[in-house]
Amino acid sequence: MKYAIVEYSGKQYLAYEGSLIEMDRMSLEIGKPVVFKDVLLVSDGKKVDVGAPFVKGASVKGKVQDHPKGKKIIVFKFRPKQRYRRTQGHRQLLTHVAIESIGFPKAPEAETKKKVAAKSKSSATKSSAKRKALTKVSDAKPKAPTKN
Repeated sequence: MKYAIVEYSGKQYLAYEGSLIEMDRMSLEIGKPVVFKDVLLVSDGKKVDVGAPFVKGASVKGKVQDHPKGKKIIVFKFRPKQRYRRTQGHRQLLTHVAIESIGFPKAPEAETKKKVAAKSKSSATKSSAKRKALTKVSDAKPKAPTKN
């Protein structure tokens, strides 16, 4: 099962392919497509790609379904012994987004193998160069005088 974790307006949402997500209000009209590029994690059920902070090349596509209001929340302020009581209601503006597809980053396997081989070669040459440099420096140091 494909799923992704998407960041939008400072919040993170878990998106499954074919699911409906309730998000903060978007300034898009109903029926308009939306693409999320800030993908923190992508999985196809077997392989999981975690971004640092985002997964490069991954995207989540969806479509705006409607713009409902959330459940009413009662805000009650009260100060004891002062006859201060205030009641206020709040309904959050929301957007329902239907997730249509989850796009995975495309990494050709041949290029990744070449990069791994090149890294191992360069690390081997660096380590041999360090050993040579250390031996040269250790030979050049003057010896401390000894007491007889």
